[in-house]
Amino acid sequence: MMKNLAGLMKQASQMQQKMEEMQARLEASSIEGSAGAGLVRVVLSGKGALRSVAIDPKLADPAEMEMLQDLLVAAHADARRKIDAAAAEEMQKMTGGLNLPPGMKLPF
Repeated sequence: MMKNLAGLMKQASQMQQKMEEMQARLEASSIEGSAGAGLVRVVLSGKGALRSVAIDPKLADPAEMEMLQDLLVAAHADARRKIDAAAAEEMQKMTGGLNLPPGMKLPF
């Protein structure tokens, strides 16, 4: 019984370490989202922190401000989708393809 418990504790410790490494990789990564055929681009960290925004000078027209604001939101959403896909892929690698229950997400 104690041997099994020690084995489980070791596995839990290894899983915790892998999770921390995966989160560090995600945080260090940069993911770009774009909208308006590339007129607006944003770069987020793997955890969703906004790192940069690039706006095509053509959109600096005050008459285009509403479209610019909409494109910023769309570019951010594009980058977030890519982050979610990257996180899911990392989790698949870490769990060896073990399917997690629906709704179970990474702890970040």
